[in-house]
Amino acid sequence: MLDEVRALVECESPSSDLDAVARSAEVVAAVGTARLGVAPERIVLDGRTHLRWRLGDGPSRVLLLGHHDTVWPLGSLAEHPCTVEDGVLRGPGCFDMKAGLVMAFHAAAGLDGVTLLVTGDEEVGSRSSRALVEQEARTAAAALVLEASADGGALKTERKGISLYEVRVLGRAAHAGLEPERGVNATLELAHQVLAVDTLADPSGTTVTATAARAGTTTNTVPAAGSFAVDVRARTLAEQERVDQAMHALRPVLPSARVEVVGGPNRPPLEASASAELFELARRVAARLGLPEPTAAAVGGGSDGNLTAGVGTPTLDGLGAVGGGAHAADEHVLVEELPGRTALLRALVEDLLVGPTNPLAGSGAARP
Repeated sequence: MLDEVRALVECESPSSDLDAVARSAEVVAAVGTARLGVAPERIVLDGRTHLRWRLGDGPSRVLLLGHHDTVWPLGSLAEHPCTVEDGVLRGPGCFDMKAGLVMAFHAAAGLDGVTLLVTGDEEVGSRSSRALVEQEARTAAAALVLEASADGGALKTERKGISLYEVRVLGRAAHAGLEPERGVNATLELAHQVLAVDTLADPSGTTVTATAARAGTTTNTVPAAGSFAVDVRARTLAEQERVDQAMHALRPVLPSARVEVVGGPNRPPLEASASAELFELARRVAARLGLPEPTAAAVGGGSDGNLTAGVGTPTLDGLGAVGGGAHAADEHVLVEELPGRTALLRALVEDLLVGPTNPLAGSGAARP
């Protein structure tokens, strides 16, 4: 497994570089084919290469989901080489989430009824692969996501939904020294809107954060235009919809100013209800194997697990490597955890493939 993780890590795959992603896809395909005994289908969408394995002759009932793109730019290996020392594997993208891909290959080998989908643009919002992920999820009884674990190896049973907005403000320019009263100050209106947006957060877990902002052109001109970005994270679809309605209901405060809001929900939440049955199954499987009892974590970051849950498919996330430092210089994987985590994944998939006695049969999951 370590040799296979190293092969993936040492083929750098920043999401922004289509050629690099294509090269990485070939390495992932080679490693996966050697382990699974069958080659993947290469799906190129908007220049990005995604890989899909159909395992066995029967209908697919379990979706294993991961990505091979990373946030690390080309050349990162020079400063952060792939190493294994004192039981710790390091290297750009090892934790998020190339070790998880290797785990999936080992866990799925020889099984019938599994689809393994590895996308190439998750780190930039799954722009080209979203429809593909949702399509595969709609036909699956369960989606198991090989994103890295939460702290201490916890499985990710909740992920906040993500909404992204831009609030655009239009005023009227005037000379700031000679006749500022003739202007409509877009910066001042922007400030009013930032404060209004800030009130939309909810202490129960909904965050509404004004981020990048800009306004004006020169220091002696009343600004005629401005804008700011807003990042929203919500645990439930109801909260996501509440904030969306409030964002689009924003109105200007200053006379003659105009406000336009663009954007909306980007990823639905992975709610606890979508993962509850699978998490309980994982606990039973771990007990049967004599593995430590899994713990659960709710996290603010999004993954393609948000998309699978969003179409009504039971989803369990964070089944990948145990370690830490995702996207950071200390990104690492704890080597001793790889065999047990892979055994848990394998047994979990096997339990989900037992046909008529499928533990999720009749769960009533909606598939829009």
